[in-house]
Amino acid sequence: MDELIRISDRIVSNTNSDFERYLLYEIEWEDRLIGLTGARGVGKTTLMLQYLKKHSKSSRSWIYVSLDNFYFLKNRLFDFAEEFYLKGGRHLFIDEVHHYPHWSMDIKNLHDIYHDLKIVFSGSSALQIHKAEADLSRRAAIYNLHELSFREYLMLSGKYEGKVYSFEEVLKNHTEISLEITKGKSIIPWFNEYLSEGIYPFFKEAKGQYHERLNSVINIIIERDLQVLEKISYATVYKLKMLVALLADNVPYQVNITALSSKTGLSRDVLLRLLGALDRANLIKNIRLVGSSDGYLTKPDKIYMNNTSLLSSLHSGNVSIKETMRETFFMNQMCKSHVVKSAKEGDFKIDNRYVFEIGGRKKTFEQIADLPDSFIAADDLEVGYHNKIPLWLFGFMY
Repeated sequence: MDELIRISDRIVSNTNSDFERYLLYEIEWEDRLIGLTGARGVGKTTLMLQYLKKHSKSSRSWIYVSLDNFYFLKNRLFDFAEEFYLKGGRHLFIDEVHHYPHWSMDIKNLHDIYHDLKIVFSGSSALQIHKAEADLSRRAAIYNLHELSFREYLMLSGKYEGKVYSFEEVLKNHTEISLEITKGKSIIPWFNEYLSEGIYPFFKEAKGQYHERLNSVINIIIERDLQVLEKISYATVYKLKMLVALLADNVPYQVNITALSSKTGLSRDVLLRLLGALDRANLIKNIRLVGSSDGYLTKPDKIYMNNTSLLSSLHSGNVSIKETMRETFFMNQMCKSHVVKSAKEGDFKIDNRYVFEIGGRKKTFEQIADLPDSFIAADDLEVGYHNKIPLWLFGFMY
């Protein structure tokens, strides 16, 4: 345990707090059991460490541990936590929980036995936390850390510090907001940088190796996380990679399960299950038609890559993907706090009310002219008018 304490102290003290993600201020940290999910690389570990650095003050009642440490190959999490508690520990931060078998059972038992022990745990979104064997969903407050917004990218890169605007503010006051943000600056070039290489916080340290690092993350998710969590064979892992590559070159994919099954060699049921797993792992996004069921056995209407960096990295480059990049950005940013569905009229329906067409600055209302609460999110447009809103502005909502 002493070595784990030294590791914790060193990691916490070396944590940089110059930039903090939005979720740091949305979590109710006084809750007894908190779970953090999110894609690999979005900053879950950093968020926990920043909170610890602010509040622990080198107190022995706080500790950070990662369950991929070799210590936990030979020692039970429950036994470690019990010893920590008996020595005065009251705040236990646990990272990479999916590397430890029966993690949910140990955490559930600790929560039930030690009522003044606060536990924060994090894991990949691929984890089915709400279906965990110990039923943590009834005990834990679960928070998901989304990818960087365009606003956060501008802050982290030192280009611009701007405030957050609600969805309703963007719809009603977008002209005034856009004029304020773009005053004295050209924002479109920054937006294009963000779409390609600004979704994950590690862009700051990647130094020209952003897509290489992202490809490594993708391989870890498929080869390690999903193989273990979904109990799939190595042969199926290969097919899963083939599926992701196929989707990246065809998004937004109008789903034909029979054709997709034939191309990948996966049965219908296995294919639908793996599409759900890829969605939970934040590699793709399954978008269903308004009114359809959300169950994994219900095929999605369209499939997108989860964000524009993934699309930029995995697309083979044979054809232009500008239009797809626009739709992918809008979908990704809206999915953070809103219900996003495919619509028969328009590209997306948000919260079962607002209809959006996504396009360039010359996009017209022809397809949605007679629909109430209909809008265009237009690319290559710095300032909008009426119901035509600059696409980039939807990146300022968190």
